[in-house]
Amino acid sequence: MGYKTDIEIAREANKKPIQEIGDKLGIPSEHLLPYGHDKAKVSQDFINSVQDRKNGKLILVTAINPTPAGEGKTTTTVGLGDGLNHIGKKAMICIREASLGPNFGMKGGAAGGGYAQVVPMEEMNLHFTGDFHAITSAHSLLSAMIDNHIYWGNELEIDVRRVQWRRVVDMNDRALRQINVSLGGVANGFPREGGFDITVASEVMAILCLANDLKDLERRLGDMIVAYRRDRTPVFARDIKAEGAMTVLLKDAMQPNLVQTLENNPAFVHGGPFANIAHGCNSVIATTTALKLADYVVTEAGFGADLGAEKFMNIKCRKAGIAPSAVVLVATVRAMKMNGGVAKADLGAENVEAVKKGCPNLGRHIENVKSFGVPVVVAINHFVTDTDAEIQAVKDFVKAHGAEAVLSRHWELGSEGSADLARKVVEVADAGNANFSPIYDDDMPLFEKIETIAKRIYRADEVLADKKIRDQLKLWEEQGYGKLPICMAKTQYSFSTDPNLRGAPTGHSVPVREVRLSAGAGFVVVVCGEIMTMPGLPRVPSAEAIRLNDAGQIEGLF
Repeated sequence: MGYKTDIEIAREANKKPIQEIGDKLGIPSEHLLPYGHDKAKVSQDFINSVQDRKNGKLILVTAINPTPAGEGKTTTTVGLGDGLNHIGKKAMICIREASLGPNFGMKGGAAGGGYAQVVPMEEMNLHFTGDFHAITSAHSLLSAMIDNHIYWGNELEIDVRRVQWRRVVDMNDRALRQINVSLGGVANGFPREGGFDITVASEVMAILCLANDLKDLERRLGDMIVAYRRDRTPVFARDIKAEGAMTVLLKDAMQPNLVQTLENNPAFVHGGPFANIAHGCNSVIATTTALKLADYVVTEAGFGADLGAEKFMNIKCRKAGIAPSAVVLVATVRAMKMNGGVAKADLGAENVEAVKKGCPNLGRHIENVKSFGVPVVVAINHFVTDTDAEIQAVKDFVKAHGAEAVLSRHWELGSEGSADLARKVVEVADAGNANFSPIYDDDMPLFEKIETIAKRIYRADEVLADKKIRDQLKLWEEQGYGKLPICMAKTQYSFSTDPNLRGAPTGHSVPVREVRLSAGAGFVVVVCGEIMTMPGLPRVPSAEAIRLNDAGQIEGLF
């Protein structure tokens, strides 16, 4: 039996004018800034007007470690949101925006799949409403102003060897990881080493996703450390006098983007930090606004629960004062088999033993999420090759770990296929058994926070960090940054820092290569193993197959 592609399904969508989607949430049309007919930004005035309302219940969707077999976290997030509306609940979805880097690299689209998608798909995976371009421009403005300040006399006495602020571009381009700038003689400034990160790793992206409003945004931008003097005292973005102009560039980008699912249910798509190198959650302003507009808000955190969910709990919830009522952990039979040692080409054949062998990865994620005091529901994202025996093996394993697994067929059937999952999530969320708490206190020393994550979440035996890194952490504590949470930059493919070590490894170490202070965002980034904050393209990038067909439609992006 043949199945339509995601883009074929998306193009057949019966989209409603965005004003009708706003009506479902009680957003008057004058508070919507339309971008075409099917997407719009929500005004800050409206957001301010609903702050006295009671919050709905927050549902976090996370997953096992990603495999080439596919897990479908965003697809499940969308399917669950549609499923909740299908069973008569007022629900909406909050997800992140897609980066051009992986879209033209190897990941493809980021709007769900099958009959559980957010539309308009093409726009969401390309320029959308321009938020990423605004973030890149604001970041680049600060980069230019730093070098300009140095050129015109360096009144702040910046040590050009200690400029911390790297440049960004929203594309996978490994050639830019380490560069020399200001070459070409006196007229071009003072030569120094620099480098690029991908836009989603920018502290500006993190700040936009954690700020409460424009005033908070401007304050945080000003608090960013961009360089150090010879005496090691920090130079802030506010010293460069850049935060005002950066805020102007980000004014519209701060407003959440309203779109719709294939079933015309509302969704906020806003912000896009990666979870392997950044904090991996959509914006605080989108999530907190959604909680005022719906009874159930379904949001996702990037990659596996060891990254996205950990950062959602320890960073986003801590900073925003929110807490999930339930967590949905997405797994697939195919991924269990791959964790059990089956090659991708052989995943279609029934192999119950491989499923059982691969389940410990799922089991560890269940234990980790429960350690935050939040109940877990496992969603088995159904593939047509799954057999009853394989599905039952996953259900039995999950039951033995004190949770329940529900088969969900949203990819194939839309909300009808996710109704059972939605009912179970409502049952768990409404039971009120969540007792959320981060796994470390603000007052814990920075290195102990790193060790807590490594040992409790990754199950590592130790954290390896040389004296220079430990001394840097102690210096930041002395400067008043000791209460900040930790943002781990680590491979998404494993609990360890070795991307090839699947399953539930123990006895490993976590080597820390570098630490970066994101004083404006309000966390310390810990770069582990070989993870890169500027990805590279694969041998055969998706871009090679992306083009316009004779009808002017995009092909190859999805």
